[in-house]
Amino acid sequence: MAVQQADPVVAAGPAAALAAGDWTTAFALLRAEHGRRPLDPAGLDALARAAYGAGEFEAAITAWEELHARCLQAGDDVGAAAAAATVAVYLMMDTGLMAPVRAWIGRAERLLGDRAESPTHALVAMTRTYERFLSGDMVQARSWGGRSVAAGTRQGVAVAAALGRVAVARVTILDGAVEEGLALLDEAAVSVVSGELDPLATGMVFCELICALQGLAEHDRAEQWTQAMDRWRSGTAFGGINGRCRVHRAEVLRLRGSCAAAEEEALEACRELRPWLRREFGWPLTELGTIRLRRGDLPGAEEAFLEALEHGWDPEPGLALLRLAQGRADTAAALVADALAHPCAVPSKEWPPHGALRRAPLLAAQAEIALAAGDLPTARAAADELTGIAAAHRSAALATAAALARGRVALAAGDAAVAVGECERAVAGWGEVGAPYETAVARLVLADAHRRVGREVRADLEERAARAALDRLGVRPPAGPLPPRPDGPRAAFRLAGDVRTVCFAGFTVLLADLKGMHYLARLLAEPDREFHVLDLLGAEHGMPASAGRDDSGPVLDEQARAAYRRRLAEIDEDLAEAEALGDGGRSDRARADRDYLVRELAGAFGLGGRRRALQSPSERARASVGRTLRYTVARIAEHHPALADHLHRTVRTGTYCSYRPDPGLQLRWEL
Repeated sequence: MAVQQADPVVAAGPAAALAAGDWTTAFALLRAEHGRRPLDPAGLDALARAAYGAGEFEAAITAWEELHARCLQAGDDVGAAAAAATVAVYLMMDTGLMAPVRAWIGRAERLLGDRAESPTHALVAMTRTYERFLSGDMVQARSWGGRSVAAGTRQGVAVAAALGRVAVARVTILDGAVEEGLALLDEAAVSVVSGELDPLATGMVFCELICALQGLAEHDRAEQWTQAMDRWRSGTAFGGINGRCRVHRAEVLRLRGSCAAAEEEALEACRELRPWLRREFGWPLTELGTIRLRRGDLPGAEEAFLEALEHGWDPEPGLALLRLAQGRADTAAALVADALAHPCAVPSKEWPPHGALRRAPLLAAQAEIALAAGDLPTARAAADELTGIAAAHRSAALATAAALARGRVALAAGDAAVAVGECERAVAGWGEVGAPYETAVARLVLADAHRRVGREVRADLEERAARAALDRLGVRPPAGPLPPRPDGPRAAFRLAGDVRTVCFAGFTVLLADLKGMHYLARLLAEPDREFHVLDLLGAEHGMPASAGRDDSGPVLDEQARAAYRRRLAEIDEDLAEAEALGDGGRSDRARADRDYLVRELAGAFGLGGRRRALQSPSERARASVGRTLRYTVARIAEHHPALADHLHRTVRTGTYCSYRPDPGLQLRWEL
């Protein structure tokens, strides 16, 4: 019998595994050791860091909470304060629940008392900075940000200094001092490129830089930092950083017109971030919905936007624009008006806080939607406000969006000559930004304006250029599907790059490729054959069907449920303090946090208090493949109704899927 060689990292112990970034091995070794005997404080901290790196968020928080309790029992108030501050940092990053964050920061501050400044003071200042920033208190966020920079510099806590600078920069930009704010962001970036931060801190600063630039619509700078973060994260990032980076990359790909690749990134981001983000999980879902809307996948977009809404996230203006695409202009107008009047209260590092930059994309959408609903005064007001925001923040992308909004308004008001000028500025501006979809949309409005002043030849040229660009991108024009072309072979489903050429019944259309089309292509290739859904999924991901395991289990494990209950107690503590202080806003936010956690716990149990179980791999695959095929066929229906009708009648879904055409048709699909 051969002797199996021991893994050198395992043999060397958890310290070597941690040093090598092998979080899973380190976590397994430390958890096993903790099961045999209680770990010392250093061991508990190592267990928590390993758990976080291995994707076990609740286990990480539980270990740091245990470290806090252990230090208190030993009379080590400084150590207990450090552990409390650490719990606050990680809860802030990944849950979006500010009441528990405030509870843990408060514990750390009480334990520190009037002691001399220490690294823990820097960590507390950093966390206070973002707790205030995410709660919309910009005055205190700036003040705490300055303390975070100062204490972090004095105490050698590089992450506190770097994130303090980013927070101050973001507040400065929101105040309208854009150049000063961008200079502060450049200072914060030095800590990233110099290598003075650990992997998690590096990822946090990268992400914050990109969020700040995206909020300002500084797309070129955001893209540069996204590319840098993408290079860095390979083999370096851990926790939720990989998923956050994927969302940023999806945003850039969508802007540059690569929507198929953007959707893949967004889907992977949702998969990776599901164990990490709580309420902020609506962020990647909203990006996924936006991409699908652009690709003309209206059912898929609706699914993503509504799931984001279920997480307490406001997916506007995406959902309103979806309703407009569905022909429901009045509903769209009501949605975007409500989003402007009642901004989403979910704390988010990814969005700009409440204010002008948060309103800008909503106003651009409102101008378009209001005109579709016949409400010229509202559209004009939206365009005017957007123009003011663009001027105050000196953003080329916002100025371009404002020019298009003014062009739409002028066209609706009957001033086509003014509309031509504004739309020409929009076409040129989006071209400079490097946004081909937005450029094509502006060209379509410009074509309409030219036609209104009698320039038919020019109008035809602009429209043809716009539609050719949309064809190349494989996306849906905002006014509806392009008419089918009466040419080409009778039955084809060919893929070239990101675009499928679909021919049936004498009509040819070009469609952006979707995951469901890969399933359809496999079914069309072998009529009457039954494919198990795991075979379809396995082929898509390059895995055999046997890779699926029957690993059904509870939706929330016991550790997660216990953690949620502890957080409910922390929220109640914060709520009581807020009510004692008469702070109505803080009380409302704490109640919102509590309601969210109660829904999460309720969702983990079935009737009679029984725990809900996860579905088996086959059942999950059946639901996923069936849903994907349904909205793929629905998307085809918008461009080629005859083919969609044929597929509705001939494609069978379930645990086994098949394509069963009428033998009399004698179709031969070109694939």
